[in-house]
Amino acid sequence: MDFLKKYLYQLLTGIGIVAALLFFSLNIPHSTEANVVERTLFSALSPLFQPVSRAGKFVENIWNSYIYLVNTQQENTQLREDIRNLNTQVREGNEALLANKRLQRLLDMKKYVNEPTVAASVIGEDVTSWFRTLVINRGSSSGIREGMSVVSSDGVVGQTIKVSTSSARVLLLTDHASGIAATIQRSRARGVIKGKGESLCTLEFTTHEEDVKVGDAVITSGMGGVFTKGLPIGEVTMVKRGEYGIFQTVFIRPAVNLSHIEEVLIVLKGGYE
Repeated sequence: MDFLKKYLYQLLTGIGIVAALLFFSLNIPHSTEANVVERTLFSALSPLFQPVSRAGKFVENIWNSYIYLVNTQQENTQLREDIRNLNTQVREGNEALLANKRLQRLLDMKKYVNEPTVAASVIGEDVTSWFRTLVINRGSSSGIREGMSVVSSDGVVGQTIKVSTSSARVLLLTDHASGIAATIQRSRARGVIKGKGESLCTLEFTTHEEDVKVGDAVITSGMGGVFTKGLPIGEVTMVKRGEYGIFQTVFIRPAVNLSHIEEVLIVLKGGYE
């Protein structure tokens, strides 16, 4: 009884709505005009229809917004994926363009070498306080032997040592064990390029009387038959003439940036078994 008293108004309202709907549905086939009872019920129930209609539109708007947000998120995910793919293509295109430029310069250097050559890529390096070497992806199967000269688009790199079937190690001109016969291009003064580690070499066995100046270009002399004559080695950065001794000390900066080198040419001449 308490329950009926508490919710009597709500129950009567619900029963009235259901009765009105049944009455409308039964009356529609018989008449197209509303009678007095229908108009009275419609007027009484109209205030209830508006909140229901607004509630329905509110739910509809929420649903449409949710669907829109889901679609937007999917589109954003696809757009981000497309952007990543485009960025990858741009990077690959730029890398291919840079590689093409490097290879073109390498071909230009090949014009100055009158011997057959083999191109190789640098696949490793060993730059420590004791050794200055690179590893290339060509070996004896490509006709390479130990003791052959190695050059890049900018000049002399070094010579091959420890050759295997498919790879070889290159001793850099900056290594302490390296020695290359060289000439000062301007004055034709001769000497031997010795490695001093890091990115430094010296021109040794050049007497005090020889004309050597800062800025002079140093090239291979062709003596010894390992390196072709006239290949760039580097530039004079400092000249020291002591009071004693017959030789002057000449510091050389290599023409090749050995820390950034990626492709080289191996000259298929000389070497030893």
